[in-house]
Amino acid sequence: AELAREISQSKRNSDYLPGINLPRNLWSSPRIPEVLDGAEVVFVSIPSQSLRENLRIIRDVIPNDAIVVSLMKGVETGTRFRMSEVIHQELEIDVSRIAVASGPNLALEIAKEQPTAAVVSSTSLETATIVAKLATNSYFRSFVNTDVIGTEFGGVLKNLIAVAIGIVDGVGYGENTKASIITRGLVEMTDFAVAYGGLAQTLSGLAGLGDLIATCESPLSRNNTAGRLLGQGYSLTDVVAQMNQTAEGLSSVAPILELAAAKGVDMPIVLQVAEVLAGTMNPRDIAPHLTTDSDKPAILVE
Repeated sequence: AELAREISQSKRNSDYLPGINLPRNLWSSPRIPEVLDGAEVVFVSIPSQSLRENLRIIRDVIPNDAIVVSLMKGVETGTRFRMSEVIHQELEIDVSRIAVASGPNLALEIAKEQPTAAVVSSTSLETATIVAKLATNSYFRSFVNTDVIGTEFGGVLKNLIAVAIGIVDGVGYGENTKASIITRGLVEMTDFAVAYGGLAQTLSGLAGLGDLIATCESPLSRNNTAGRLLGQGYSLTDVVAQMNQTAEGLSSVAPILELAAAKGVDMPIVLQVAEVLAGTMNPRDIAPHLTTDSDKPAILVE
């Protein structure tokens, strides 16, 4: 209630967007029915592991014909569902009314009106276009596609590679190491997404490579920050305690590896992140391990 009051009255969100003046026509309320009354498009952006329980709270007050847009980049543990799948299951709405948005979209930079772009994806091109038009202005451009699987997994998987980049950064490795992990990480992301029906070109676009670069390179990235703390020797428990926002990559590692195993997709970088999280691999070993698996030259197939 206090945050809602600050947003509505002061047009500020001092905890998460310090120093930013929010739009004058923006208002907030802790009363969900009031917020959703008459809504034509509903944007959902909460920690992925609490999505299902929150949807159960709001499903009776979401207008029947509203479009629901997921801004989340996680996979539900247990079910291994993408966020759009959880929305479809819990709200019992047609997939044509569900969209996902992804891209190099660090919140603070957007709030500062720094130019960027995103991808809006839906099985319905009409739905994606409606949302994209709403999410386009002088500094933010939205593109559209119908590859929901590729778009959604791109957003999930880049978080895991960003954790790896943070780890090697925290250890003290330089740009060569990070560039190698980003490049090979993109291959892992693409192989995984394609195995589940996504398109390779989606992963080379804003929802894959674009988001990957921004998340791996920016200190604003929660996943990069979490990885950096791990690389500096903090335990997973310590990292979670230090962060005031959710690093989705930490909870997505296990379900992604389970999904990868089910399709026979090799993800050595993500596997090493899992081992660091579990405390079974020294963070210093994550980068050298990429080069010491074998003394035979690897054939590069992308």
